[in-house]
Amino acid sequence: MIFRPGNGRNGLACWLALPHTITPGTPPLVAVHGIRRGAELQAALFADRAAALGRPVIAPVFDTTNWLGYQQAFLCGRADLALLDLILSLRNMGVVQSEKLDLFGFSGGAQFVHRFAMLHPERVSHLSIASPGWYTFPDTASYPYGLWPRPEHADEWSYSIIANLDRFLTLPMNVCVGENDCVRDKNTRSGAAIDAQQGLHRLDRARRWTDAVRTAATDLKIEPDVSLHVLKGCGHDFETCVTKGQLDRIVIADEPTESAGICRGTCSAQQQRACHVARRIKSFDQMEATA
Repeated sequence: MIFRPGNGRNGLACWLALPHTITPGTPPLVAVHGIRRGAELQAALFADRAAALGRPVIAPVFDTTNWLGYQQAFLCGRADLALLDLILSLRNMGVVQSEKLDLFGFSGGAQFVHRFAMLHPERVSHLSIASPGWYTFPDTASYPYGLWPRPEHADEWSYSIIANLDRFLTLPMNVCVGENDCVRDKNTRSGAAIDAQQGLHRLDRARRWTDAVRTAATDLKIEPDVSLHVLKGCGHDFETCVTKGQLDRIVIADEPTESAGICRGTCSAQQQRACHVARRIKSFDQMEATA
């Protein structure tokens, strides 16, 4: 575990969990904290599984001085560009050896990473979001509720999000939430409009957003690759989601899988491996039958 200070006034500091040997070409895991700024804990709890695969974990720190609105990604200072600058710096150091990133975020960090992926889908290999309080939906509501430009305020990035929608919808995604994360707290953005669009609490909102992504993909004739994982016995606590809900095993899979069309919902890691083996056997049998 290494703490790397930020470079310059708006440069991001980060916690790094580095394996002894980095596997060339393997995407690093970028884990983004919530509003409690628990970056070190995220790096620590993902470190062992990532190290076993030769993958670094990068946990950026969006400090409260410069990045109070980092969750919205493009508003309040372009937090997305700050992350890209950090990745470039780490690439020059040899820590990052891939053009693409595996993105994970918890709570406020989940808000950031799914919005980052909407604008920069070409930089993302896999997206995992856990327990955000609210989502940007793939619809015509104004950003950050939907993809459309804010009324009378079209930012330079606004139309890029709309243009990138098809590429975003092809990304493999995990949506994770605790089964007990159904209590509205002071950090749950609420109101008549957002409750009607997204639901009353994080569990309901995770389900609605997952369904919305699947519908949007299907409408564009894209096979959706999004899985909803409801973590048993977990509420809104990152450490519990890892230690009890095995969130780390969802975010860092034991092996690459062709996830589209298999292992949806709350499949365990063992079930996912079984599905993958079954698909391989089926494919082999089909080859034998046509030989």
